[in-house]
Amino acid sequence: MYSFISPIKIHHGEGSVSKLEGILEELRADKVFLLTDPILKELGVIEPVLKILEGRGVTVTLSTNVIPEPPLEVGNKVIEEVRKTKPDLVLGIGGGSALDLAKAAAVLADNDGNVQDYLNLSGTKKIKKKGIPKVLLPTTAGTGAEVTDIAVFSLADTKDVITHDYLLADYAIVDPVFTYTLPAKVTAASGIDALTHAIEAFTSVNATPLTDLLALDAMRRINKYVRTAVWNGKDKEARGEMALGSLLAGLSFYNAGVAGVHALAYPLGGLFKIPHGESNAVLLPYVYDAIWPSCLEKMVLVAEAFELPAEGKSAREIALDVVQSLYDLVEDVGLPKSIGEYDIHPEDINLLAENGVKQKRLLARSPKPLHLKDVKQIYQHAYEGKLTSK
Repeated sequence: MYSFISPIKIHHGEGSVSKLEGILEELRADKVFLLTDPILKELGVIEPVLKILEGRGVTVTLSTNVIPEPPLEVGNKVIEEVRKTKPDLVLGIGGGSALDLAKAAAVLADNDGNVQDYLNLSGTKKIKKKGIPKVLLPTTAGTGAEVTDIAVFSLADTKDVITHDYLLADYAIVDPVFTYTLPAKVTAASGIDALTHAIEAFTSVNATPLTDLLALDAMRRINKYVRTAVWNGKDKEARGEMALGSLLAGLSFYNAGVAGVHALAYPLGGLFKIPHGESNAVLLPYVYDAIWPSCLEKMVLVAEAFELPAEGKSAREIALDVVQSLYDLVEDVGLPKSIGEYDIHPEDINLLAENGVKQKRLLARSPKPLHLKDVKQIYQHAYEGKLTSK
């Protein structure tokens, strides 16, 4: 028996931001707390949303208290802002960090304590109240944060999460128009992040027939369109397909879970402040270089989704082609292929590995158990920038 969970309502496609007006009416929202990235305000990306809010005479409190990979203190500041404002609705617009902060603040504003009290690895409190209704609108095609119940926070040397069903959005709006001005590097990192969500969900030990369908469709779309979206950002078809691919991947990984790539990426973000999407991208080929024998049948299906030639090849050869394809894709979109390019040194590998194996919640979903020795080897190969099959 399987279960599947998602936000109450999802609106997607070009122009879907117009659905916000009906949401405001449905919720009878008179006071809105809008959290967004500072650059989005500066560039006027949120203007269409502000016009809708102004048109309904809504009182808006606008906060730009968002930074990438937010630490605990930023999360706590946003929670206090929401508590003081007492809004009818929390509206998060931006990348994964903005959406995670909006989710956490909407829920924790009505619960006692701060972010650290509810962390997965070290928290001591349980979330009891659902909190304030929330609408999430992503401006990247990658994080999937609009359809998950996870909020990620940076610690001194790694990351931790708050996760609870109450963090799920009441409404998600995925309008590709908000990604049209996304810079190439952010498009690349968020695109590979979305692909990582899809392939890790597909090979997760918790995968289901429904999550597999979503993950495969996401992989087809992302693999086909991510290069175009990166190098020709004005291509509306590519932007639309990436937005949908990211949404499908998000729904898949929220239910099936991510695994080794994310577990090992967390210390890269915590210790070296590497953005989440780039952390996943630089590790993706090397994790699958290590685990492909444990998910061989699914790697063959990934090859089909990637439209890789398979005639006359064994399952082993096809799986290795997928690993090479992941390596090539990271290079094609202009992202680093080695953690050494981030000023990480061989003497850092032990510390990375020690922190990586602490992510037991994520590693438990890997088709191949990854122990300290395995994790060190993956980081070593990622430092050298070489696949074992080559």
